[in-house]
Amino acid sequence: MSEEINYDRRRFLGTAAMTIAAAQLGMIGWANAQFSETKPADLPTIKPGTNTSFGSLKQINAGVLNVGYGEAGPADGPAVVLLHGWPYDIHSYVDVAPELASAGYRVIVPYLRGYGTTRFLSGETFRNGQQSVVAVDIIALMDALKIEKATIAGYDWGARTVNIIAALWPERCKAMVSVSGYLIGSQDAGKVPLPPRAEFQWWYQFYFATERGRAGYEKYRHDFSKLIWQLASPKWNFSDATFDRSAAAFDNPDHVSIVIHNYRWRLGLAEGEPHYDKFEKRLAESPVITVPTITLEGDANGAPHPNPAAYAKKFSGRYEQRLIKGGIGHNLPQEAPEAFAQAVIDVDGFK
Repeated sequence: MSEEINYDRRRFLGTAAMTIAAAQLGMIGWANAQFSETKPADLPTIKPGTNTSFGSLKQINAGVLNVGYGEAGPADGPAVVLLHGWPYDIHSYVDVAPELASAGYRVIVPYLRGYGTTRFLSGETFRNGQQSVVAVDIIALMDALKIEKATIAGYDWGARTVNIIAALWPERCKAMVSVSGYLIGSQDAGKVPLPPRAEFQWWYQFYFATERGRAGYEKYRHDFSKLIWQLASPKWNFSDATFDRSAAAFDNPDHVSIVIHNYRWRLGLAEGEPHYDKFEKRLAESPVITVPTITLEGDANGAPHPNPAAYAKKFSGRYEQRLIKGGIGHNLPQEAPEAFAQAVIDVDGFK
């Protein structure tokens, strides 16, 4: 990755200016990390696309939402919560979940606010997409499901959310798997200008900052999302049926509002809710994550993402970084389900 791209994860690199500068100067220490390309899997080979459905979904009231979620595995198994990103949905884990279930885990895969069958309980609730609120949603879901502690894993919005949970509520997080590493951000970081090449990679964020962008996403959300899939995973030859299964989740009535607010909030163009200020203040300090962690990266990730050197020191517990080869893009759990499931199992065994 070039130095410019090391800068560009605006929505993710809440790692403050000093951390970025240190990374450029080669001052980031990797002492507590292990790095590998891939690890021999203990699981049977999982062919991506083997599964197409979670079967019947469940619904539960949690916080301000009625959350739709898939569940697999024994009810008394150790809990694993898997979180999707934008513009994706729970089908990113359609092959991962049964593998973890077969290993004895209770697997919970929720639709985030604004996706699928998840709905707000009140029409009066602000359709907020700021980073901390998604994590609050997941804590509320764990409470509703009586899950005291879970191994949590995600990519894109889901990775940022598991980072936040691990940072703010480490007592609820047994271990973590995060694609593209440490993705906690802040509005102040979002206001920092980036080199032109890095800014170019965020074209959609600037589009969403306009009312034309909102209208465009509302009108063309399926075509827009398919383009993002193609750009973010340039070597993933996904089928129309695979995309359409996930695209149905974007028909949620709150989807556009949540997505637009999320990206505008990052740039400081939209306000969050005051009762989350205490969380955002802590997150703006780029807190170190103490829980055992494995970070993953695909070798063909076309989305802007940080170099592992930029975030290795943000994990103070047992930590391992894995590069997954084979043309793997941004939607790592769906493109490489075996590697993702194995990382969850392995990190669960970290001490």
